[in-house]
Amino acid sequence: MDKKDRHLMSPDLMPIPHRERKISTLGFSFMWVGMAVVLAAFAIGGAGVQSISLMSVVLGTLVGTILIGLAITMTADIGIEHGISFPVYMRAPFGTLGTHFPSVVRGVAASMWFGINTYFGSTAMNGILNILFGFDSWITCYIIFALFQLLNTAMGIKAVEKFADLAAPVIILIGIWMYYTLSNTASEAGRDIWSWVESPVTGGAAFTAFVVVVVGNMGYWATLAADVSSISRFIKAPQFERSWFKRNKGAMVGSLIALPLTQTFIVVLGAVSYIAVSNYDPVVALQESAGGLVLGILLLMIVLAQWSTNVSANIVPAATIFSNVGGPKLPFWAGVFIAGLVGTVIQPWSVFNFLIPVLLIAAAILSVIVGIIFADYYLLRKRRMNVYDLYKKEGQFSYRGGVNWAGILSWVIGSVAAYTFSNYSFFVGFAVGALSYFVLAKYWYFKKYVQAEIENPSDEEYLGITVGRDWDIGEGFVEERLGQKTVTESGPAKIDA
Repeated sequence: MDKKDRHLMSPDLMPIPHRERKISTLGFSFMWVGMAVVLAAFAIGGAGVQSISLMSVVLGTLVGTILIGLAITMTADIGIEHGISFPVYMRAPFGTLGTHFPSVVRGVAASMWFGINTYFGSTAMNGILNILFGFDSWITCYIIFALFQLLNTAMGIKAVEKFADLAAPVIILIGIWMYYTLSNTASEAGRDIWSWVESPVTGGAAFTAFVVVVVGNMGYWATLAADVSSISRFIKAPQFERSWFKRNKGAMVGSLIALPLTQTFIVVLGAVSYIAVSNYDPVVALQESAGGLVLGILLLMIVLAQWSTNVSANIVPAATIFSNVGGPKLPFWAGVFIAGLVGTVIQPWSVFNFLIPVLLIAAAILSVIVGIIFADYYLLRKRRMNVYDLYKKEGQFSYRGGVNWAGILSWVIGSVAAYTFSNYSFFVGFAVGALSYFVLAKYWYFKKYVQAEIENPSDEEYLGITVGRDWDIGEGFVEERLGQKTVTESGPAKIDA
């Protein structure tokens, strides 16, 4: 291994071999149950019923989550097939240096959501402690809650899955209880939750409101659609399986079944909260509609849900990204605490009331990255990756100065287009990003910087679990001089004397 490659080879960024993949299909589904219970989902429901009926909000949520679930499943194949994380893969469409631009944006976004969800959970925790002991200090709860989440994540992915296994059933049961509690409050106020609309709109305005629900749901999970490989590389999958559907079963069940069902249920809870007490924040709604032990138990769901969401959807991706930027000197656990610090510095309590605009902006920026990944991985490389060169400073992904300008330019073009058409941001960003990158890479940049897996699309050389391969970077980089030859993972090759 060349010393100059070491910065790209942090131990936490190495490909995950088949034997170390611990997350089962059920485990990933349970992670989704916990991840989907977020303030953003409540906000989508609460904002939706201000203009259209709850049934329309439900339909829009199902459409949005199924579409984004499909995108998540497709990008999850990167982690399942090759065992590599998001920031490592992004060295292909953006370069070994260029990867830091989109990945740090995603890392900061993940940290921001960590802060928002922690604030949300800390208000619920404060409510519980107030009921039990008369304690009232949300900032103290924020610090304690943040530390518990960060420590849980620093313990590793198996600790994350175990917590999700514990939290998911509790969240489902308490969520049902919460629905009936808020429904009764709405009924007592003379409001039928399935027909009440605060300020109903019709025609084009109703369609726009419906699309905002669709894109709002996609906007939040555009974050995970971009970097799900940081989690999916731990999902169990069969070796030597040629069928894309069978190989990605774990990701499909979680993203196309567990996500839409859970997200829709939580959006409904946010809508019912707004209908009941004119506030989509369930902490406020519950405090106005329940009391005593019942309120304490319901608030416990909010705490568990934010914890489960943050460790899986926000801290793990952000920590992986920060570890990639820092190299071997910045281990995963350090990245975890950097994510916590960044998420707190942005003062999440200040952006608490701007979630829908934030979701649309996030969809604009991150949807382009998802489109670029799709074009690079499926259309150009056709799922094959020269993984060894992802860890070489002067390999094929070094491009010009470590930057793939086809990726950078496509990201800028797509982001401007998506932001211009903000109500349709995810669709516009994905399409423009994918098309721009395909054209610029295929007909310009990859003409100058040849990509081995595109020139020679060999299954045996460039596929991973499909052909039973674990990418052993440590072994692949070992070079032993034998006279005038070097032995590498792929066999002997001549070297200059």
